[in-house]
Amino acid sequence: MMTITEADKQILSVFDFDGTLTRHDSFIPFLKFAFGRRQFARKMLRLVIPTLQCFRRRLTRDELKEVLITTFLAGRDEKWVQEKAEAYCLKSWKKLMRPAGLLAVAAEISTGAEVTLCSASPMIVLRPFADRLGIKLIGTELESKDGVLTGRIVGHNCRCIHKINRLEAVYGPLNQYHIRAWGDTRGDYELLATASDAHWQHFQSSWSRKKNPIARFRSEFMKELT
Repeated sequence: MMTITEADKQILSVFDFDGTLTRHDSFIPFLKFAFGRRQFARKMLRLVIPTLQCFRRRLTRDELKEVLITTFLAGRDEKWVQEKAEAYCLKSWKKLMRPAGLLAVAAEISTGAEVTLCSASPMIVLRPFADRLGIKLIGTELESKDGVLTGRIVGHNCRCIHKINRLEAVYGPLNQYHIRAWGDTRGDYELLATASDAHWQHFQSSWSRKKNPIARFRSEFMKELT
């Protein structure tokens, strides 16, 4: 039986989006852009109590995110959100995107690697960015019925172990790939632990980087899998 060596494996290059390829979070600024300052501020007031509940661990991070999505996007036409996302991408690109990150994506594409974003942000918001980068997209999927968003998430928020699950749903068993991955937060630990080449906060200035936690996490993560 022929075995695939590491050198023979196809390269799968996986980039987190917010904070990795971008200078900061993109979803909250997108909502502010889409709804305007006044309506954005009014809706954000509704999130004060749920946010406090999350700090007190009465709500999970995923539950808080669904409250945010419901507050802003429930009942909105999917097409309206898509159009706003395209406009936001066009307006924010130069200020939002890290030049070093863009160069890294282009370099991965040039090698013939399979390149994808894998982000907790809604896919509907990131689609214009992925299209402009010329790469595939995996992200949090929002439920839509008859072209109208319900405010609910399909499946799970695409972070932590769910990044691995989503990647496997698209690409199959990940051990058949040489994985290169870029991430910057706790939500990327599992992804980076799975990668052969893991890049932690790679595009941030050296003085702002936190200590790389991946080596320690990888050993603990692999123990759980065996």
